[in-house]
Amino acid sequence: MQSFVIEGGHPLTGTIHPQGAKNEALQVICACLLTNEEVRIKNIPDILDVNNLILLLDDMGVGVTQHTTGDYSFRATNLHLDYLDSDEFVKKCSSLRGSVMMMGPLLARFHRAVVAKPGGDKIGRRRLDTHFLGFSKLGAQLSRIEGRDVFELKAECLNGCYMLLDEASVTGTANIIMAAVLAEGTTTIYNAACEPYIQQLCHMLNRMGANISGIGSNLLTIVGVDSLHGTTHQVLPDMIEVGSFIGMAAMVGHGITIKDVELRHLGIIPEIYRRLGVNLEVRGSDLFIPRHDKYEVESFIDGTIMTIADAPWPGLTPDLISVLLVVATQAEGSVLFHQKMFESRLFFVDKLIDMGAQIILCDPHRAVVVGHNHARQLRAGRMTSPDIRAGIALLIAALSAKGVSRIANIEQIDRGYENIEERLRQLGAHITRE
Repeated sequence: MQSFVIEGGHPLTGTIHPQGAKNEALQVICACLLTNEEVRIKNIPDILDVNNLILLLDDMGVGVTQHTTGDYSFRATNLHLDYLDSDEFVKKCSSLRGSVMMMGPLLARFHRAVVAKPGGDKIGRRRLDTHFLGFSKLGAQLSRIEGRDVFELKAECLNGCYMLLDEASVTGTANIIMAAVLAEGTTTIYNAACEPYIQQLCHMLNRMGANISGIGSNLLTIVGVDSLHGTTHQVLPDMIEVGSFIGMAAMVGHGITIKDVELRHLGIIPEIYRRLGVNLEVRGSDLFIPRHDKYEVESFIDGTIMTIADAPWPGLTPDLISVLLVVATQAEGSVLFHQKMFESRLFFVDKLIDMGAQIILCDPHRAVVVGHNHARQLRAGRMTSPDIRAGIALLIAALSAKGVSRIANIEQIDRGYENIEERLRQLGAHITRE
């Protein structure tokens, strides 16, 4: 198991470039299975989850060509569909959350998909009911393969229909869209997720010949087509990484510029940081976060304590709650964090409490942070990363702490952040990998 060793207390300054969006990359790479023509995707992040998905597609027979860093072409012409029944395929899917988004394309084009329980973050139950209910409405049948913890989806023909999703699941919406683009007739998806990742997927599919309207709303209309063709696609900058860097710059930065952030796709993220008292300057397509000797949490208009809660887009992404919580530990004032979507995501705060943070964990979904107002520095400590976002939050805490910290299980951080230690060293961080 690899670890990061971080000597905290060193100010960071300079410029950092966000990687391509992880969640978008996983979706659009899976969409390459919908055509036998070449699909070229640029700005793919060099991270563990994405690289493992590319390797899995290669094992399935997808032709994969890497042109330069982050620039790949995919051609799903001659797939080894028997590979779906192998124990190796099931094992790889079980360790890769993004593998679930192969279901929709495989079902649409080959009328069959094999599903293993996906792996990923330890942040509580992440059910797949929305995916299966959507496929079922399109005409697919789900059955369990005896003797194995594997399910099989089959459909002689997918037929468009109206559906109201039980939740605005991002991966569920993406999967149903990719199944519906080749279905017969028209599919209407209400309560669809509308995150930038979904918008990007829809725009890419339309360039491939799909007929999707309502993009950017929670009501999508998809008119099925007979086939799709190749295209070229550019992945957006990762808004979660941009948000992580804003938090890092507020806590330990002495002036940091985040390049080419695609501000219009950040949604409410900048405003949430402003509620914590963090100043952000928009400079063209870049964000500059100046040094903060202090930042003060706003109150609501009636004077009550600030509450920050996650919500489906255009609300606050749950992926940033962990980072925002760490930033609040050094603010002036108190704030209640309400993590509604995953029941175990706040359990990492025990490590922050050990580092000296003043946090009350109310229940699995809520925590109150009483900020130190920089009057008391966090202490270094030993910790383990339970998931991608808690891992980067603990890393930011360690960068601000007094002394040397060690973070184990950093493979979780590698799943979502590209070459993070080298990029932070260029800003002045004292961090090594062991």
